[in-house]
Order: sequence, then structure tokens, then C-alpha cells
Amino acid sequence: MEVEVAETDPKTMQDLTSVVQTLLQQMQGKWQTTSNQIIGRIEDMSSRIDDPEKNIADLMIQAGVEELDGEDKVPATQKS
Repeated sequence: MEVEVAETDPKTMQDLTSVVQTLLQQMQGKWQTTSNQIIGRIEDMSSRIDDPEKNIADLMIQAGVEELDGEDKVPATQKS
């Protein structure tokens, strides 16, 4: 079974090219919108986390607890 390759009408190729370009532009726009939304949500979560972290740090200072990496928290007044 042989497949004949028909000559493609230039107008048809132009139409196809135009449709493909339009679809790619739409996809790019949707990806950009989605990307911006994700980045916005990440930044929002980051700022929501910053406030409790600051409050915890302030409470630790008020309690006289110093932060020690990988060790128990010890009040600064009990350190030797």
C-alpha cells in the first residue's frame, strides 16, 4: 500500500501555521498565569510563616531561652 503525498495548498499551510501559533501563544499565556499564581501563593505562605517565626523568637527571648542547634533549649540563666 503506497501513500501518495499530496501537494499542500499554501493557504492551508498558512492557516495551519496560524492555528498552531495561536494555540502556542494561548498555552504560553496559561502557563504564565499559572506560574504567577503559584509564585504568589508561595510568597503568601512565606509571609504567613514569617510572623509566627518572629513571635516564637520573641517568646524565646522573653523566656530567656537561647537557640542551640540540635540540642535541648536551655534557659540562658542555667547555662554554666
